[in-house]
Amino acid sequence: MQSQMTHWQRIRAAANGEEVDRVPISLWKHWPVDDETPQGLAAVMISWQREYDFDLVKFMPTGTYGIEDWGAETIYEPNYRGVRTVTKFGVSDEEQWPRLRTLDVTGGYLGNQIEAVRLAAEEFDNDVPILQTVFSPLTTARKLAGERVFSDLRRHPDLLKEGLQIIADTTARFSLECIRAGAHGVFFASQCSSYQVVSESEYREFGEYFDRIVLDALRDETEFNMMHAHGEDLMFDLMAGYSTESMNWHDRLTWPTLAEAQERSSALMVGGISEWQTLLDGPSDAIKTEVRDAISQTNGRRLMIGPGCVAPDHVPSVHIRAAIEAVTG
Repeated sequence: MQSQMTHWQRIRAAANGEEVDRVPISLWKHWPVDDETPQGLAAVMISWQREYDFDLVKFMPTGTYGIEDWGAETIYEPNYRGVRTVTKFGVSDEEQWPRLRTLDVTGGYLGNQIEAVRLAAEEFDNDVPILQTVFSPLTTARKLAGERVFSDLRRHPDLLKEGLQIIADTTARFSLECIRAGAHGVFFASQCSSYQVVSESEYREFGEYFDRIVLDALRDETEFNMMHAHGEDLMFDLMAGYSTESMNWHDRLTWPTLAEAQERSSALMVGGISEWQTLLDGPSDAIKTEVRDAISQTNGRRLMIGPGCVAPDHVPSVHIRAAIEAVTG
């Protein structure tokens, strides 16, 4: 073990279950208003990393960037999560799924995210891993149509599958362009891989099949990817079977714990912090206790400290510093 590792050395060693000089850490949050332009998003991502020197940069475009080129409309209404509100869905009828346009991913909203990555990557100069946030095709379909996507899934499955194929192909092309722009991998977010949303057989048919189109396209092009399973009552074993280098989920909110997860997967586990309770409310000693518990659960191996999901928009800087101090000693 080196006396002081670089970000890349620390991430790679942790992912391989090797000894590290300290457990890696990364936190992320939304940047409303700033995230509306490539220059604004790149600037805040660079500033965030320069201020806290995290071991990984999880890029933070708006959560709706993937649907606006297909006609969805959104606005930002100030909120603690920093997310945008959909005011018009891009799909309002099942017959629209097969008619989704083939997008030029280098233009429009998608192109803006590629440009933001390029600008940030130039500044970071390969010093730290950069993951572009990419949503699973079924998650994008849900954002495009709202909750009606689940009735289409059951009543008009063939039409929805045609739309999911278009979305998956677009997502794969977009992801590859982000890699060419300087990202090292993707933060692949599934917001539908929960038993509260669909059955496992439904997810395998409408989720996993199309997820793998995207991830298979990236297999030989990326250096490091993270699977994010969102929500409670997760299909953890199914998602862990995707064989991404790392896994992230709400480990403080839902099964499995970090320790249980390490028995079920060889991936690097990313978590340990309750972002909407401990990280937000503190106090600093409680944050440090939570981080140290995560390290204890895993013996400090195959672990990166992170939030279960996006941190609150107004998380205090002193609390972020407390999390970092808990791993740096």
